[in-house]
Amino acid sequence: MRDRGLILGGLALFLGLITFPLWYNLAAGTTAKGPDPKRPVQEKNCVEPVAVMRASHMDLLVDWRDQVVRRSEREFTAFDGRTYSMNLTQTCMKCHTSKEEFCDRCHNYAGVKPYCWDCHIDPKLLERTKG
Repeated sequence: MRDRGLILGGLALFLGLITFPLWYNLAAGTTAKGPDPKRPVQEKNCVEPVAVMRASHMDLLVDWRDQVVRRSEREFTAFDGRTYSMNLTQTCMKCHTSKEEFCDRCHNYAGVKPYCWDCHIDPKLLERTKG
């Protein structure tokens, strides 16, 4: 057991290197800041509360897709009793008018590539091609 000091020193160095980013940020007083998507100005309420949309909007959109495509249901009743058309471009993009400033900021930050735009067209892109 003559290597006890070497092993303990190696473990201490390893733990120090692994936790360095955490200690560095604490010492610098900084935190990892997430994306700041541009929120809609004209509408204050979404189809679900903000916390639900942040955590599981992708599940909502997949449910909408399945209900529209497989069951031909096109109306969604929100938590506040209002009804919406289950449509990404006509409902969601009506308020969140910029895909780049809203959708892409979070998706790029999280490193995800949603396949929504394989079928749907960004309304601003569509306007540019018409004009």
